[in-house]
Amino acid sequence: MSLPNINPSLTPHWKALQIHFDELIDFDLKSEFSKNPSRAEAFSASFEDIFLDYSKNLINEKTMSLLMGLLKDVKLKEAIEAQFNGDIINQTESRAVLHTALRSNNAIPVYVDGENITPGVAEVKRKIKSFCDQVILGQQKGYSGKSFSDVVNIGIGGSDLGPAMVVDALGFYRNHLKVHFISNIDGDHVFETIKNLNPETTLFVIVSKTFTTQETLTNATTIRKWFLETAPDYAVSNHFVAVSTNIEKVTDFGIEPENIFPMNDWVGGRFSMWSAVGLSIALAIGYEKFESLLEGAGHMDQHFKDTPFEQNIPVIMACLSVWYINFHDVQTEGVIPYSQYLNQFSTYLQQAIMESNGKYVDRNGHKVNYRTSSVVWGEPGTNSQHAFFQLLHQGTTLIPCDFIGFKKSLFENKEHQDKLMANFFAQTEALMVGKSEEEVLSEINQKGMVDKSIVPFKIFEGNRPTNTLLIDQLTPKSLGRLIALYEHKIFVQGVVWNIFSFDQYGVELGKQLASSVLSDFDNLNVSSHDASTAQLMRRYLN
Repeated sequence: MSLPNINPSLTPHWKALQIHFDELIDFDLKSEFSKNPSRAEAFSASFEDIFLDYSKNLINEKTMSLLMGLLKDVKLKEAIEAQFNGDIINQTESRAVLHTALRSNNAIPVYVDGENITPGVAEVKRKIKSFCDQVILGQQKGYSGKSFSDVVNIGIGGSDLGPAMVVDALGFYRNHLKVHFISNIDGDHVFETIKNLNPETTLFVIVSKTFTTQETLTNATTIRKWFLETAPDYAVSNHFVAVSTNIEKVTDFGIEPENIFPMNDWVGGRFSMWSAVGLSIALAIGYEKFESLLEGAGHMDQHFKDTPFEQNIPVIMACLSVWYINFHDVQTEGVIPYSQYLNQFSTYLQQAIMESNGKYVDRNGHKVNYRTSSVVWGEPGTNSQHAFFQLLHQGTTLIPCDFIGFKKSLFENKEHQDKLMANFFAQTEALMVGKSEEEVLSEINQKGMVDKSIVPFKIFEGNRPTNTLLIDQLTPKSLGRLIALYEHKIFVQGVVWNIFSFDQYGVELGKQLASSVLSDFDNLNVSSHDASTAQLMRRYLN
């Protein structure tokens, strides 16, 4: 079974939502809360330790009812079944989409092209566990007999962003191994990372499905050369491992077959941290905590698959984004975690969301007549309050935001956590209620100010929408649930928009032209390029 192929803008509920949007043109959140004392409870959902309050959105009961109707129009339920059944839903690449199979705790068979993939998934997990245990315990050593102190992950895109984010987010749980990430082909980035490393005690993990990615292979080759400046040739096999499917190229590099961790075609790059691509995560926090991360994601998979849409957190959040993007004409959304540990979470989501749903061609190959993905961005609070919150509160652009906070801190410092969470709750309230002209006048009168010209500058219109995700504590399991939540939100949006969320042809053109430009550097030839690019290349070469 392939995905349903339905233009959402032609469905009855899409058209009803357009009419409904006009009905809510003067919608005011403060008034809605005054009229409905149970509004907060009505627009909330929970699953295990995650609580979602979405009552501070520009919606009412009819909005959500129509959005749920839209999901039936586009046959979301059938699409979810197709994904979890291993059907070829990534049709442009003729692949199943089964990162969910990597974090399932049961041994129920999942078939791809007639083959049960469950035993293979379990075998890779056993290999990861064995390897990580040996490295962490100092049983697997470098060529000189010394235990490893550092790990360098060499990859780009999904082979970097997910693992780097998780290792950073779970810093509280890390062991003695220092894990570094090299992704950018920028040589300064490479040499800055390795300049203080000891080759004798450093393990290198090269992550590339095809072992042909330009950035990754260039960086890996440079590091191998640096490593061999002080180590014998045979030492490569002691210090380099790979996550790849290209056994021949990996062994040509000098990596032993037993140090190759396999990948699968049915796992897309930006969803691959749950696979052997997560090897660096397992090395950083230990295999048991890596398994907890998987388990948390697996729990969210079941919630997404089995929970009625009206209480299904990823579905609700996807519907709200569709409401803003397609009916409020919103072009950007913010993700604001109130935890410094999650400082890379928005960066990770940029790839997960924009590479997945940044498409203008539908599943028929036709140009869509509606918006798809928004631009996603954000930084941790409270830092971001002193940066871009001015725009959120008083800018001319409507920017819905997800606020993510934790009830308990990891170091159990209540004074800091109370002040952090006071800001967390206050900001969503302030974005909603704003500050009226009367309130500003009252304030300045109390202060005895005579000049009233300042009044317009201190008014906040309010009515700015937010979601609040309140989670008990940042643990490997809760982080797994949170990441999977957004993955399923992405899937729902892609189904609604009738696009293929799991290919990424948009990354290819620039890479192809880069190869052409690089060749022209060698030939000192710029004539085949447009005038602007040719001018810039001449300035670079001269």
